[in-house]
Amino acid sequence: MGNLFYIQTHNGPFLQQLGQQQYKKTITRSAERACIIDRNGTLLAGNCMALSAYIVPTALKDPDAVQEFLSIMYPAAYERLNNSLHKKFMYVQRNLSKEQIAELAHAPRDIHIIKEPHRHYPCPFLASVIGITDIDNHGIMGIEYSCDAYLRGTKQKYHILKDAHAEHFFCQPVQQDDLVPSATEPIQLTLDAHLQYLVDEQLRATVAQFDARQGSVLILDPHTGDILAMANYPTFDPEHLQGLDLNRTKNYTINEQYELGSVMKVFTALAALQEQVITLEERIDCMNDLHACIDGRRINTTHAHGLLTLSQIIEKSNNIGIAQVAKRLQATLYTHLQRVGFGKKTGIELPGEQSGFINPPERWSKQSLFSLSYGYEISATLLQLAQAFALIANNGIIVPPHIRTTTVPIASEQLYSDEAIAQIEEILERTTLHGTAYRARMRGYNIKCKTGTGNLLVDGVYREDKNCFTCAGIAQKDNYKRVIVTYIQEASTPGLFAAQVAVPLFEKVAQKMLIHERVI
Repeated sequence: MGNLFYIQTHNGPFLQQLGQQQYKKTITRSAERACIIDRNGTLLAGNCMALSAYIVPTALKDPDAVQEFLSIMYPAAYERLNNSLHKKFMYVQRNLSKEQIAELAHAPRDIHIIKEPHRHYPCPFLASVIGITDIDNHGIMGIEYSCDAYLRGTKQKYHILKDAHAEHFFCQPVQQDDLVPSATEPIQLTLDAHLQYLVDEQLRATVAQFDARQGSVLILDPHTGDILAMANYPTFDPEHLQGLDLNRTKNYTINEQYELGSVMKVFTALAALQEQVITLEERIDCMNDLHACIDGRRINTTHAHGLLTLSQIIEKSNNIGIAQVAKRLQATLYTHLQRVGFGKKTGIELPGEQSGFINPPERWSKQSLFSLSYGYEISATLLQLAQAFALIANNGIIVPPHIRTTTVPIASEQLYSDEAIAQIEEILERTTLHGTAYRARMRGYNIKCKTGTGNLLVDGVYREDKNCFTCAGIAQKDNYKRVIVTYIQEASTPGLFAAQVAVPLFEKVAQKMLIHERVI
């Protein structure tokens, strides 16, 4: 009796600690990941529970049976076990499929099942924007990556308790007074999931129609900078990642930059109007030829024209005419291209945004000024192009685009005069009514578009058989305005122009958007 009293009083704390080491293990797990919702509260990324299998290598009752089972069913886990025999916890397989769960019903009793949080994506057509998480629920792409610190929240410690026979395990949260509770509020995006679905559906149809390699569509509110839709093709299914091709995970609207061609003539014209080096009434001699020599440089265009006004040069997309306008601007053209946002990141809350490139005056060849005037020696993202058109729609004020809802007031500065903006809007309207964007006309709505057909640079050579087709513009009725950019790359049919590819896509997207937003 005295010996028992001595053990309990003198060795009690030591023996209690020793016992806890045998049946209790502390692990750290992340809190439930915050949800992602669209502007209307539609769930874009949420949580569900997945089952995972694990073992306790230091407490295996039948190690031979476990090794035999793993060697047949889970060879990768079998290899890991040989290096983990000293560990108190090892995953066999995480995020088990239904078939694997059924198989494990007949597994050795040393293999246990645990529930873990798993990410669920009910809107797969937003995969390139929302992104995905890894097996540990850490964001690795898209919004999941850029907002990971918030979404992941505060980590929580748990005690794993086992019974005396190591057959049953229990998880018990540890009280942590020093930790701030994890935020549970979802992240809300400016996207409209329903509109995104409609846009994605139309983009896929157009890519299939022209057997194209790639395509994208952007819709932007020019007054607020809200991105309402950001669709890309090809894309991927975030619920089925086995054998995933990483090239399909790109968000092409920001992760790629392109020489977009004639759509850039709009900003040469805007610069010329702002600098007052030309009037709308003046006629430029376009030399009535497909080829012209200006300052010793050969300029090519698709159709021959004689005397044209600035509006007609944009309407008919004449390279010879816009090159002569650029001559009057010289290096000032570079300044204006920077002013509307080209050559620098927009600051969008997404990873991997490209800054684009404008060839600076100190590196110009004799050709550079002319090339810049009609969209070469300048590469831009589609988001930069949308931002630049939003400046026109927003009366010369540039509003940085964003994809997270915000109540922070946006500083505004009018970069172009009312007169210059009104004149370029008139030119864009005429281009839609009478020029290359005529397929975008819609009765009852004011549509202002410009097209661009660019040759792609392959191994240092511009290929006439590899093109990108762009249409950027503004859909308006009264105070309602939306900027839309459509882009298709490498259609299999030769000899096409943006007027035949990107403009019909613009028109169909605009129709669906206007019906969806009930602008009648």
